[in-house]
Amino acid sequence: MQVFCSTVIPTVGRPTLSRAVESVLNQTFTAENFEVIVVNDSGQPLPKTDWQRSARVQIINTYRRERSVARNTGAAIAKGRYLHFLDDDDWIVPDAWQTLWTLAETSDAAWLYGSSQLVDRQGKPIIQLHHGLNGNCFVQVMAGEWIPLQASLIEGKTFFTVAGFNPLISGPEDVDLLRRIALHSDIAGTQRIVAHIAWGEQGSTTDYDHHPEMSRWAREIILNLPGVFTRMRTSATSSYWHGRIVRAYLTSMVWNLQRKHLFRAASRAIFGCAELVLASPHFLSPSFWRAVTRPYVSETFLKGFQAIAVST
Repeated sequence: MQVFCSTVIPTVGRPTLSRAVESVLNQTFTAENFEVIVVNDSGQPLPKTDWQRSARVQIINTYRRERSVARNTGAAIAKGRYLHFLDDDDWIVPDAWQTLWTLAETSDAAWLYGSSQLVDRQGKPIIQLHHGLNGNCFVQVMAGEWIPLQASLIEGKTFFTVAGFNPLISGPEDVDLLRRIALHSDIAGTQRIVAHIAWGEQGSTTDYDHHPEMSRWAREIILNLPGVFTRMRTSATSSYWHGRIVRAYLTSMVWNLQRKHLFRAASRAIFGCAELVLASPHFLSPSFWRAVTRPYVSETFLKGFQAIAVST
């Protein structure tokens, strides 16, 4: 039977690992096969558990090489048509594979995803994320929209075409991967919840102190790639998103000037001015200028918190 997806779970040996693995093994999905690859990055042997005897599970060791390296290592031995990256403190719902398989049968997008439930470290629900991103969403993800890896399936051949996770980017490596894939490929989603994701700095392995600067640096790398300007323009579906393109280049110009990268700053200024000229039909729209002048706030998170406010 063909392997539909391979779930790669990097772990530092947290006790929640069993819940993560078992949430995959307990899937109700029977249309195709699936597998779990646990990448032990803790530097210590994992405690013996029942799930380790499953024929669907492989365990490999990377000995504290960092989570992007661990994920890439797991992906390298995966047999699935799609790759799924699950953290060891998160879990998926019982019909997640059925939901995403149905989506895969009707879409040729390289990144498939479902909605997700964010929970605190005690498992208490915080907000639900319903992204509404479909098709060419490059400008949206460059602006700051995010789709959790835990709720996503990534086409294997596309993952390897973009060279997987960049191990030099720690923290926003998931956003970086999404942006590099969205540069050339489409996204497709479903509103059904497929994953529960632990949220918050407590117990997290993410370096939040360096996250903003790392995120900026990662976006700068993508802005250097060919085809970025054209892809952003074709994904801009409103005056607001044309304004976000202008802001992306102008803020990058300032960032590079501050670091005395003069030629790169000049290049960003040229692209920013080009978008100003091309987007001139949008000048009378307040949303265009709001996008140019204000930092981006994720629409997905805003809608999630608005839903809580309405329900209470």
